[in-house]
Amino acid sequence: MADVDVAKSLSGLLNGIAQKVYYNKSEITEELLKSELYPDVSHEEFRALHEKMKGLLKSIATADMDHAQLEAFLTAQTKRQGSGGVTAEQAAALSRFWKSQRVRVRESLLAQSRWEPGLRGLSWRVDLQTAASRGDAAHSGPVALMELELGRAGQDSEFVCLEFDEAKVNQVLKKMSDIQESIDRIVQRT
Repeated sequence: MADVDVAKSLSGLLNGIAQKVYYNKSEITEELLKSELYPDVSHEEFRALHEKMKGLLKSIATADMDHAQLEAFLTAQTKRQGSGGVTAEQAAALSRFWKSQRVRVRESLLAQSRWEPGLRGLSWRVDLQTAASRGDAAHSGPVALMELELGRAGQDSEFVCLEFDEAKVNQVLKKMSDIQESIDRIVQRT
């Protein structure tokens, strides 16, 4: 029964660390985890375990390890001597945790790494404006209307509306072509 309790406590600790670090749950504190999962362990021992698991989880998440990489990493960690290594139970708990949470942790890391709003959607149409509707005979003709939906994860979208005449559409298309050429050059180099 003791092995089951150890596994549950390690699983709870890893989930708690992930909640705080990757899912921004500020109510999850080191003290809460200690009191709920390891009440009989000294503060120093718990802090050492917490920091070790947090560091290992950070290494695994930062490298976005696949199954083979994870197994090699954990095998190397179990063979380390002294307090820097992990026990077989800890390695098993890390492996189970990562298999179930990899996608979610990766999505969280990606969301946290974006500091600007991203493009969520784009809609457009072409209107034919006549001289009578504008009051200006020189600017009659088609105009492209574009609506960009921008936003950050977990926030409401913002909308930006743009109007282009034919010359502006051609200018934007030229810039997009330049961007595509730059991306193609980078991709071909790597």
